[in-house]
Order: sequence, then structure tokens, then C-alpha cells
Amino acid sequence: MTDHSALTPAQQMLGDFAPALVHFTDDVLFGEVWPRTELTPRERSLVTVASLTTSGATAQLGSHLRRALDNGATEDELKEVITHLAFYAGWPKAMSAMTVAKETFQDR
Repeated sequence: MTDHSALTPAQQMLGDFAPALVHFTDDVLFGEVWPRTELTPRERSLVTVASLTTSGATAQLGSHLRRALDNGATEDELKEVITHLAFYAGWPKAMSAMTVAKETFQDR
């Protein structure tokens, strides 16, 4: 039996199905890119939430909203980012992102 608490989110989601993508996610993206010092973790989180919102990638948004809170962003800041993006990314994307934010913040 596998201890799922010891697995990364990518390992839990994709496991042995896509080991290369899990490797790049865990080792490159979160192991090399996220720790870079040119942006703070909070700034990286705000950029990531903005990118996921503008692309309509709501499947990953909840986990990155939680990460953003852990990295020092506030719920009000994250709601403002999404609201601001409604005018640049489109109303449907912002409404979808805000729905995910509401669910994520309620579950926290």
C-alpha cells in the first residue's frame, strides 16, 4: 500500500501514468523554477494565479490559490487579481476563476 501523504500532488494525480511529466513538474518546475530568487514566492503565486485565470485553466487554480495564501497573498488580493483580469482576459474566465476561489477559500 502506498503512503499517499508522502507523494507530491503530481505523483498523486499522474503516478506511473506519466512519469516524465511528474519529473518535470516536481524536479524542474517546483524544484528549480519556483525557488529562484528573482521573484518572491508571493510574486510567483500572483503571476501563476493570473496566468491560470487568463488561460482558463481552472483545474489547477485551486491548488495555486492555496499555495498563494501559503506564500503570503491574502484572499482580498487574490479576488482583486481575478476581478482586474475580467477586463483583460474576459468575463467568463474571471467568473470561472472566482467560482474556484470562492470554493477554495470556503474549504480552507
